[in-house]
Formats: sequence, C-alpha cells, structure tokens
Amino acid sequence: MNLFIREIKAMLASPWQLALVTYLPLIGGLLLWGIFSSAVPRSLPVAIIDMDNSSLSRLLIRDLQANPTIAPIIYQQLPKAKLAMQEGKVFALVVLPYQLRKNLLSARQPSIEIRYNSQFLLVGKLLSSELQISLGSGLSSLASLKQLAQGVPKGRVGINLSPISLQKTALFNQNSNYVAFLVPALIIALLQIIGMLVFLNSLTQESENRSAKSAESLGIWKVLACKFSLYSIIILIHAMFAFTFFYLYLALPIHGSLWMLGVAFWIMLIADFLIVLLIYSIFLDSTRVVSICTALFAPAMTFMGVTFPTHNMPVLAQYWRQLIPSTQYIETHISIISHGLSQGEFIFKLSHNWGFAMLIIPIIYFVNKGKNHDL
Repeated sequence: MNLFIREIKAMLASPWQLALVTYLPLIGGLLLWGIFSSAVPRSLPVAIIDMDNSSLSRLLIRDLQANPTIAPIIYQQLPKAKLAMQEGKVFALVVLPYQLRKNLLSARQPSIEIRYNSQFLLVGKLLSSELQISLGSGLSSLASLKQLAQGVPKGRVGINLSPISLQKTALFNQNSNYVAFLVPALIIALLQIIGMLVFLNSLTQESENRSAKSAESLGIWKVLACKFSLYSIIILIHAMFAFTFFYLYLALPIHGSLWMLGVAFWIMLIADFLIVLLIYSIFLDSTRVVSICTALFAPAMTFMGVTFPTHNMPVLAQYWRQLIPSTQYIETHISIISHGLSQGEFIFKLSHNWGFAMLIIPIIYFVNKGKNHDL
C-alpha cells in the first residue's frame, strides 16, 4: 500500500503526468468522437458541368441532389471546376457531355466523365460508388422509356435492363457507420500512446527526483510491479469508459462481452509497458526512449488493418505490426464485437500475446545490470 501511496504522490506532483491520466484521454476521445459523430458522410460537394442542358441532364442532376451523400454544385466552365477540385472545395467532378440525350436516343454510346480526388481514400471511394449509383438510376429510367416506346412488354423491360438481380448485404456494419469501425480503433491507438507516455514519465521521475536509491531500497521489482498495476488500471478505466459509451450508450452493435474487451485491453497495456521498460532499461534516456517508442507505436492505426487489409502490406510492414501490441489487440476486439467469442476462443486469442511475455528475460538482465545507475 505504501508503494501505491508513493506513486500517487509522485503522480500528483507532476502536472503533465496528472493531465495524462485524467483529462487528456477524455478530451482526445471526445474530440475523435466529435469528428466522426455524424456516423456517415453527408453532403460532400461535387462539381457538375452540364454541357448538354437537356431534360435528361437536368434529370440526372436531380438524381444526384436526391442522394444524401452528394451536394452538387453547378459550374459553367470546366477550368473553374478543375480549380475548385485542386483547391479542395469539391471532392469530385462530373461532366455531362454535349448532346448526351441525343446520342442516347440514337443508340450511340456517350461518355459521362467522373473525376474524384483519390487522395482522400474513404471519401473518394464513397463518392465513386454513390455517383455511379445515382447516375445509373437516372439512365435506367430513360432506357426503360425507350424500350417501352419500342413495344417491349413492361414485364420484360426490367429483365432486359438487368437480367441478373444482385443482393448485397453489408455484414457487421450494415449502415457503413464510421463511428462503429473507425473511432474505436483510433481510441485504442490514442490510449496506447498515452499509456506509453504515462509509464515512461513514471520511470523518468525516479531519476529526476533522485529517488533511485529509495526505489532500490524498497525493491526495484516491487516498485515496477506497483507502476504496472496502478497505471494499467488507470488507462483501463479510460478504455472501459469509452467502450461503455460506444456499446451501451450509443448502442453500437456488439456480439461479445465488455469484460472480454477489458481483459484483452489490459493485456495489451502490460505488453506496451514491457516494451517501454525494456527500451528504457537499455538506454536510460527518456528523450531517446520517447523517440523510439513513438516511432514504433505511431503507425499502429495503419497496421491495425481497419482501413487497409494487412495481408496486402509489404513483408516489412507485416513484421512491424507484430511488434505493436494494439495491432494484436484489435483482432481480438473485432472478433468480440462482430462475431462473439466463447471463453475458449477468447483464451486462444489472448495466447497470441505470449511473445511479449518473453521480453521479461532481457528486462531482468538490463535492470539488474543498471542497478548502479538511475532506474
């Protein structure tokens, strides 16, 4: 108990450490949720160039306006529309060509040009899909009228236009909700960085306060065990608050149990702390350790496989992601919320973290080697 009191006093004496364990995670989490709280992107600006100015082109523009994802903006000149796209004022550009209606009615094949900014991967992909759906819907109505005018029975029109009916079902995130699939991963990556900083600050306080001898007299391993316990529990409380907010208050879909998320996240934190302790025990330099840990953990969001499939990454990236605890945790997290896990399956998932436990061996060596130095 005295060790915990000692650690809490040290935490309260450092404004930066106190901020990291109290309000900074809350502010960061709320900020991320606020950015993506709309859940699904709406009213994305799209430049429209109508060179045909026909009833058909106006029909297509109305179809685009009816799509909640698209906010059409009419431009009279193509160079101005291109400039708006380069300046980021619009995310896509649609050009309805001259004599579009005439060419369609005369059985020619006109080309509708769609350009979108692929620098914004999610926005570009979304707009590319939505533009094709809206324009395809408008053109299908014209094709139906043309076939009816040619004497094709009404019952055959739909079959002629689409001989095969496709049923597409989005599994595990039916509404394409950004909050459901993106924000939890961002929160996990954020808490991993905060956990790294909190634990490292706690280690550096020992040398800055000239309390290494005190730590050694109390037992270095007992002091380290106290740090592991206290700070992992504090960061875990922040994580459980976030999970409760997402899966109970916001009622995001979850097929497993919150306690499983908590246990898996706590193991992830212990792995994070082991990595920080190993690097710190080698270099005994907080500035260098912060640089190394930040470089190691910074790509966590990319390597989680939430926005890009990991099996398509280069071999170096796939090995790198194995060194980041959060990339191991996210697989368990997704399995719990999307599929639900039995206790046996859950234990098997957790066993994938055994490699981080092997870090204890070099930690013992370097800590014992550095007993004559600051902790």
